[in-house]
Amino acid sequence: MKKKVLVSLGILIIAGIVWYLFIKPYDYLVNFKADSYPGIVNQTIKFWNAELDSSKITESKDLRHVTQILKFNDSVHSYEWKIKPINDSTSKVKVYAKDLNHSLANKLSVPFKDTDFEKRTRKSLLNFLEILNEHLDNIKVTIEGESETRSTFCACTTNTTSQFNKAMGMMKDYPLLNAVLLDNGVELNGPPILEVLEWNRETDILKFNFCYPIIKSVILPKHPELHYKQLHSKRAIKAVYNGNYITSDRAWYALLNYAKKKGLEVDGLPIEIFYNNPNLGGNAINWKAEVFLPIKEANE
Repeated sequence: MKKKVLVSLGILIIAGIVWYLFIKPYDYLVNFKADSYPGIVNQTIKFWNAELDSSKITESKDLRHVTQILKFNDSVHSYEWKIKPINDSTSKVKVYAKDLNHSLANKLSVPFKDTDFEKRTRKSLLNFLEILNEHLDNIKVTIEGESETRSTFCACTTNTTSQFNKAMGMMKDYPLLNAVLLDNGVELNGPPILEVLEWNRETDILKFNFCYPIIKSVILPKHPELHYKQLHSKRAIKAVYNGNYITSDRAWYALLNYAKKKGLEVDGLPIEIFYNNPNLGGNAINWKAEVFLPIKEANE
């Protein structure tokens, strides 16, 4: 009996060693909490990645899972991010790190000393956390609950951009809308509106209308990049965003989280109203945008 126990124990130990050295998919696991929603953490990972040298996102199948490749001298590291919401304002983040060129050596060394790989991973993730916390200090999202979008007639341009370049797309068309409308005596009827038409959350690509509310008249100026439409009022959930308009999409994720919590079915296509002109400068935390996420009606 004793011999069988020893044999079984030996097999388990060997199996554990084989799994640890040759099957375990990561070399080092880092856990931390982030004071934000998974969507905001997801987008900050992508922003941070774009700022790094020789790094790329290889997979982002949903908001909670991101795979990233980073190059450090002769080493290529893989970070597999898993983001899990804890409550309305906090997420738990796990980063499964692996050195693709020296994985076996790291696994042999990690139990006995603080390796250069571990030090590099901690340094990189502390840098990420610094950027995330700085970003959170410069934005504010306030959920106001159920509301309605505005009904208005608009002059619009249409753009397809990445989420990060959304504001650049609006700025590109700002002079066009001003020139065509104001030079032709069209009367404006409220602050600019962004209407998202398509949102691919895997690729972060948007198609949207950038619109100026105007007073409808019999004769309206024509331009190949300009079209007119009526925006109809819709029941929606509403948030107020304060911060740079480049990252106003942070309110989208807050609204998606709120909708899930409240059991509301939304169409996933946000509408934003901008109350400040970024060209005038000032502290961006004082800029205001109202953000709406329309609620699906029973017959939709």
